[in-house]
Amino acid sequence: MQIHITASDGVPIYLQVVNQIKYLVAAGRLKAGEELPPIRTLAEKLVVNPNTIARAYRELEMSGIVEKRRTAGTYVSDQGSPLARRERTKILTDRIDVLLAEANQMDVSLDDVIKLVQQRSSIINTSRLKGASDV
Repeated sequence: MQIHITASDGVPIYLQVVNQIKYLVAAGRLKAGEELPPIRTLAEKLVVNPNTIARAYRELEMSGIVEKRRTAGTYVSDQGSPLARRERTKILTDRIDVLLAEANQMDVSLDDVIKLVQQRSSIINTSRLKGASDV
C-alpha cells in the first residue's frame, strides 16, 4: 500500500491518509478483508505521529470503509470494497471541483485544463504499459 503525504498542500495529514485509502479501495487496489498496516508501522513509514494514523483509521471505520478486529488489526470491510459507484463519483467530483477552482483562479481556460488532463492521461497510460508504478 503506497500512501504519499504532503505537509504543504493545506489538507490535514489524517485526511490525506483517509482520502488515499478510500481511493485505493475504490480502485480495487485494497480488497475486502485485506489488512491495513498497523498504526505504528504506517506512522513510522510516513514519519508522522501515530495519533494521526489512529485518527485516520477511526474516520475510515466510522464511514464503514474499514473495520477493527479486536487484537487482530484493521481490515477493509466487505461493505467498503468496492465502494459504490456514487462514492467513487463523489470522490472524483470533489477533486474536479478543486481543480476547476484553482484553474479559474489562475485564469486557465477549461479547454486548457481538458488538454492537460488528456496529456497526463496519455503519459500515465504509457507508463503503465511500460510497467512504471509512479508518474
